[in-house]
Amino acid sequence: MKQHSKWIILALLALAQFMVVLDTSVANVALPAIQKALGFDTSALQWIITAYALTFGGFLLLGGRAADLFGRRRVLLTGIAGFTITSLLIGIAQSPVEIIAFRALQGMMAALMSPSALSIVLTTFREGKARNTAIGIWTTVAAGGAATGLLVGGLLTQYLNWRWNFFINIPVGILTIIGIVRFVPKHESTASHRHLDLPGAALVTAGLMTSVYALTEAPKWGWLSTNTLGLLAIAVTLLVLFLRNESRASHPLVPLSIFKIRNVSGANALVMPLMAGMLGMFFLLSLYVSTAMKYTPVETGLSFLPFPIVLAIVSNIVPRFIIPKLGFKRILVVGTLLVSLGLIWLSQLTLTSSYVVGILPAILLISAGMGLSFVSVTIAATSGVPSHEAGLASGLLNTSQQMGGALGLAVLSGVATSFAESSKESSPVAALLRGDKAAFAAASIITLVAMAVAIVVVRDKKRPDQNKISEPVVAH
Repeated sequence: MKQHSKWIILALLALAQFMVVLDTSVANVALPAIQKALGFDTSALQWIITAYALTFGGFLLLGGRAADLFGRRRVLLTGIAGFTITSLLIGIAQSPVEIIAFRALQGMMAALMSPSALSIVLTTFREGKARNTAIGIWTTVAAGGAATGLLVGGLLTQYLNWRWNFFINIPVGILTIIGIVRFVPKHESTASHRHLDLPGAALVTAGLMTSVYALTEAPKWGWLSTNTLGLLAIAVTLLVLFLRNESRASHPLVPLSIFKIRNVSGANALVMPLMAGMLGMFFLLSLYVSTAMKYTPVETGLSFLPFPIVLAIVSNIVPRFIIPKLGFKRILVVGTLLVSLGLIWLSQLTLTSSYVVGILPAILLISAGMGLSFVSVTIAATSGVPSHEAGLASGLLNTSQQMGGALGLAVLSGVATSFAESSKESSPVAALLRGDKAAFAAASIITLVAMAVAIVVVRDKKRPDQNKISEPVVAH
């Protein structure tokens, strides 16, 4: 493959991932407009975000394994086509039920796109400096897309219509499909079989989705209610049955041997609480600045603009200059600590806090921490993984990210709601702030768990050739 071709491939794959991540957050700014237009009940509004994250996370393992077995480019193109069609359906939705159902379908399509795209990146660039640089670009797009989505969503909502948050995916999806067909080589599976572990896929998907649903509804039902505890017990049972199935299946969805790779286990355990803190923060803070601080959709988006800028700078410096010298373990420790400090800063907000003093320093800390963490955790989660399991490793990492985000959104919004409803504050804004402050404090504790995993579990991989630029390898 020509040297320039692999970077064209990376740009196309990053664009596909940008669509996926953008739609995780683009709807946040549009929530008030969607609520008004479709008559959403306030308690159901978060399902516009949760439905997408839930099916995205629930089907990622299936999407990653399908990419390994049936061809990465084929699965990627199927996902982009489905994502584009469901974006159209969301844009023309006329009721809350329709938009939530179509968002769930969109999440399923994203679950085909994300792991297949990342696995193509992993098989295009060998371990070493070239792959680290590619992953730096990838994570800039992946993590920055969440914050960029708030700005894009604000512009489209204020100057066009909330529906354009989803219509915009149609031309982008079509152009991405054309580019991938032209530039990305076909991948014929090298696996000795094409048996997809459907029982395992059904068990893990049902288990993950049941757990998130239980935690999402817990504030309404009560955390110790029969409904909540019963569903959580069902979720645990399903996940235990999944592990039992994987240990016995001749062609498991997730060969449990992959968890013997220490950094794969550590990186996936670390990224869940990290994403829980970040996605919960985006949801709560975007609603806070739009309702309590009376920001317009564009102003809300602009308030998050420093996030992708800082993230892009840090994510591109880390793999080129810092990881080769320090390894990724220490960077993960520092990165997760910075995220936690930023969340602690947000937990100190007051009714008189300005954006510059109360919010901007937190955004700078969190974005720098995420830039350090995302690159390092992606490298850790994919190093030492055989090429025929690249889709599996990608699916695992993406699953951990999305399920962490979905669980974090459920738990932290539940914490915020519980504290706000029990508040004795004199005004609704004061009650909202009390709930958000409690949720930000909880998020900071959750991200400290990620730091503990980085300290205890993750190990730097000593490679004598780590600084050498490797030639690309593409599986045909």
